[in-house]
Amino acid sequence: MKIEWTLHEVRNAVAQGESSAVDICRTCLDRIKARDEKLHAFTTVSSERALSCAEQIDRTRTIDTDARPLLGVPIAIKDNICTRDITTTASSRILENFIPPYDATVITKLKRAGAVLLGKTNCDEFAMGSSTEHSAFGVTRNPWALDRIPGGSSGGSAVAVAARMVPAALGSDTGGSVRQPAALSGITGLKPTYGRVSRFGLLAFASSLDQIGPLTCTVRDAAILLNVIAGPDSYDSTISLQDVPDFTKALTGDIRGARIGVPRKILNKGVDEDVNRAFFEALGVLDARGATLVDIELPHADSAIPVYSLIAAAEASSNLARYDGVRYAYRASLSENETTIATMYNQTRNRGFGSEVKRRIMLGTYALSAGYHDAYYLKAQQVRTLIRRDYELAFNKVDVVATPTTPLAAFRLGTHVNDPLQMYLIDVFTVSANLTGLPALSVPCGFTSAKLPTGLQLTGRPFDEATPLRLADAYERDEPWWKELPPDLK
Repeated sequence: MKIEWTLHEVRNAVAQGESSAVDICRTCLDRIKARDEKLHAFTTVSSERALSCAEQIDRTRTIDTDARPLLGVPIAIKDNICTRDITTTASSRILENFIPPYDATVITKLKRAGAVLLGKTNCDEFAMGSSTEHSAFGVTRNPWALDRIPGGSSGGSAVAVAARMVPAALGSDTGGSVRQPAALSGITGLKPTYGRVSRFGLLAFASSLDQIGPLTCTVRDAAILLNVIAGPDSYDSTISLQDVPDFTKALTGDIRGARIGVPRKILNKGVDEDVNRAFFEALGVLDARGATLVDIELPHADSAIPVYSLIAAAEASSNLARYDGVRYAYRASLSENETTIATMYNQTRNRGFGSEVKRRIMLGTYALSAGYHDAYYLKAQQVRTLIRRDYELAFNKVDVVATPTTPLAAFRLGTHVNDPLQMYLIDVFTVSANLTGLPALSVPCGFTSAKLPTGLQLTGRPFDEATPLRLADAYERDEPWWKELPPDLK
């Protein structure tokens, strides 16, 4: 397996007998062994299980080949997505030894498609973070600069792909947690429309915001992976019953007449000069290909971070109440003098949860409490509706909305770990897609002067992932930034 091989190139090599699934699996395992000690992208590597799966694929390579679009492709899975008989921790002490008895729906679909699951990736605890510094099992480092964050919360999945340890990975996106680390690590990340991909088996953070999405080197690979994981699921009552198109058919390279909305006013403050330069250069490429740039307004964009913070924290406080030390997972050991059930609850949650998770649980509980519910949670939901209407109005004039994925490139580890507000602000351009349920994609669009990646975000209409994918693919054909490799890989 060559380092530049993409997901579809790996699959074709296996399907055509040019390479064996076992050889490709071993190559990826060797890369993990060589690189992950520095990067810490993985929490669990399932070497024997993966090789056994690869051997089975080689034995059955010619059977139902066309029905297995991921035949022999090694894939990494964020550690908050349940995998049967493989530890799933959400990077939290409270789930340190939890082994699910079932697979998440997306895992079942990956297996049917012929994928080889290589292991689980590090993340911010329960996906609560923007830097992968809030993991109970250590930080993940950016392969472009080891002293920098890789983004979060799906930082491990992004790094596994960016460092070419695997050709693709799955992450979850609650406020930008697929797109933001994709941008900061120099790869493609896609958050599908809410309801496009089943959430069954995803450990819940904020149920009205969470969505599973692919992280890949190329836009085409993201489309292929979305083809596999999207679609109806009887286990998820929020799933859409809409037909799933073949997203790869949208990748024609022709974007003539496409209308791209640019909310210039929100780009006037807080955006790094290099990030802004790369963003507008990317728009110039799309313009040259025949797209039309249209100035638009998003009047309530400034409210997105506080609205997201309140709603996400409120839903987290409810979802994480189940981790009480009674039914499963970690239970605190008590002394002879500590005998009450309340003490057991308190000690279990105090020792099992990290500081960021505790902070959000407390904020959410406060926002939902009697006397404050209407002032905080209800008001946040009302402004959420206004943010959704801003996009509905914009889509009367345009096909996608374009922004930088993040206002800054990757900052140094530890810079904002004790400053939650500054940490949250790196998601200023990504949270709106979660609040509105819209599909959004990040594609690499260049580098800063410090040689750090930056991303272009394209947000589309509900269930129209095809249009952002088509535009991003057209851009990538002219500017294949994904081919640039981190320093240690050159």
